[in-house]
Amino acid sequence: MLGALAGDIIGSRFEWANHKSKDFDLFTEESRFTDDTVHSVALAESLLDGRPYGELLRTYHRLYPDAGYGGRFDAWARGGDNRPYGSYGNGSAMRVSPVAWFYDDLEAVLEGARRSAVVTHDHPEGIKGAQAVAAGIFLGRSGAGKQGIRTFVEERFGYDLSASLDSIRPGYTFDATCQGSVPEAFIAFFEGEDFEDTLRNAVSLGGDSDTLACIAGSLAEGFYGAVPEAIAGEVWGRLDKRLAAVVRRFLRAL
Repeated sequence: MLGALAGDIIGSRFEWANHKSKDFDLFTEESRFTDDTVHSVALAESLLDGRPYGELLRTYHRLYPDAGYGGRFDAWARGGDNRPYGSYGNGSAMRVSPVAWFYDDLEAVLEGARRSAVVTHDHPEGIKGAQAVAAGIFLGRSGAGKQGIRTFVEERFGYDLSASLDSIRPGYTFDATCQGSVPEAFIAFFEGEDFEDTLRNAVSLGGDSDTLACIAGSLAEGFYGAVPEAIAGEVWGRLDKRLAAVVRRFLRAL
């Protein structure tokens, strides 16, 4: 899951100031974790301790009220209604990476992804986005090649992953839906030469940069096996003590 956090932090400063190029400094003083990281760590804690994910989402929302949440999630977290709100936003896909590392069976990963999504994102597209990303991570860490991952995701979930980054980039704009960002994050991963190049691909598309890079980074970590040490060090340096403690505990449990 560290790859997801790296993508979130690297993409954070470009979310509202898109950068349609792969040429940029990976980290600056403006680089910070956002709601993508907060939700991912909450899910990791839920898996570790067996606490309801919805309960932890609200707890983390209180702890990190300014992390940049979407309006509908913010209203849900502040309200008293535990029912999901039918979202097909990419929040379900950005936060799912812990599931893909916690379980050692593809069907268990898919079911875990579904459970993590439906707390808030119970629309079929919201569930599909989470399951596709979790499956992609799991298949990558299990030794599948990129073509095998592409074929599985296209056949199982119906995403069209045939476009190239160069064809997407010129007209791509901010899209926070699963259907408008999950395929693009997969393509950034498929065209990436290594972990860092994958994140540069994702940011270069523009759009919802932190979430695109978060998803692409989670896929790249599964496939390449680890986050490069220099990037990981920058991530650890930007997490507070509480988040870092949960992440370390999760990584030790794998």
